[in-house]
Amino acid sequence: MTTTSGTERIGRVTRVGRPAAELRRQRRVMGVLAAVTLAGAVAFCVVGLTGNIEYALGIRLRRVAAMVVVGVAVGYSSVLFQTVTNNRILTPQIMGFDSLFVLVQTLIVYFAGAIALSSADPHVLFAVQAGVMVAFAFALHRWLFDRNSRDLYLLVLVGVIFGTLFSSLSSLAARLINPNDFVTLQDSLFASFNSIDESLLWFSSVLLVVLCALGTRLFRKLDVVALGRDTAVGLGVNHRSVVNRALVLIAILVSVSTALVGPVAFLGVLVANLARQLTRSFRHAVVVPAASLLAVATLTLGQLVLEQVLGTDTALSVVVNFGGGLYFIALLVRESTR
Repeated sequence: MTTTSGTERIGRVTRVGRPAAELRRQRRVMGVLAAVTLAGAVAFCVVGLTGNIEYALGIRLRRVAAMVVVGVAVGYSSVLFQTVTNNRILTPQIMGFDSLFVLVQTLIVYFAGAIALSSADPHVLFAVQAGVMVAFAFALHRWLFDRNSRDLYLLVLVGVIFGTLFSSLSSLAARLINPNDFVTLQDSLFASFNSIDESLLWFSSVLLVVLCALGTRLFRKLDVVALGRDTAVGLGVNHRSVVNRALVLIAILVSVSTALVGPVAFLGVLVANLARQLTRSFRHAVVVPAASLLAVATLTLGQLVLEQVLGTDTALSVVVNFGGGLYFIALLVRESTR
């Protein structure tokens, strides 16, 4: 006699009871998002292309590939993080990853000077930055969440405290460095897609594919986890195991994407919530791809507008953080009025 797990039962009931009209609408939304993302990537590659076409196109293709890697990593990790924390205004960046990235950059300049930062081997720099962030995430997770069944919100709260500590240390070190070095440091603290090492891009892409494949196997269980811990346990889902595995994936995704191009703080909260609003779905098999497509479209179209329409070399992360920050405030206001 075969038994059916709670996750499988929920999945069957969802598939049977879901109206066909809703499925068609979700497919249309995903089709539109895919078309907009593809159009944005193609437009970024060909609009304003002059000079040595082959050389310039190669550079733009590499930048688009970096945007795809970062966009998918941010969208994927943000949706998973909001699910395991059961909160729609939190993103993995609140755990202090961005602040730790800034601190590492600042300490390098403080102890070795701006020349050491600008001339450092990109592979070594990437390994140091990603390694420090992953080690921090694993140490925090093991200390607070891997033992004694402590509350997940305690993990988030301690992450916020460490993020504030890292920001304070960065500000202190920045005040003590040479003003000329400070200018170089500031340029390195904004997400940039202009100078991506090709070998690092390939490594990040392969790692992203592996992590996304592993995460996809958790989607059905995460659908149940989103209903709440007690409900998930009652339906036969090992809540602790699923959350642990999701947090590991989130930590690696965020660390790799941040080390590759730099921090994009509010992109995650923007695309994760827009994906849910557009798809009107709780299923991670729908929301995660939608959030990833939205993130890639935002990066490619945003960079295209900045470079070709406005003619400025302003870092895209500045604009994304501004827009995402306004959206974040709107979410806070909406949640407070409920």
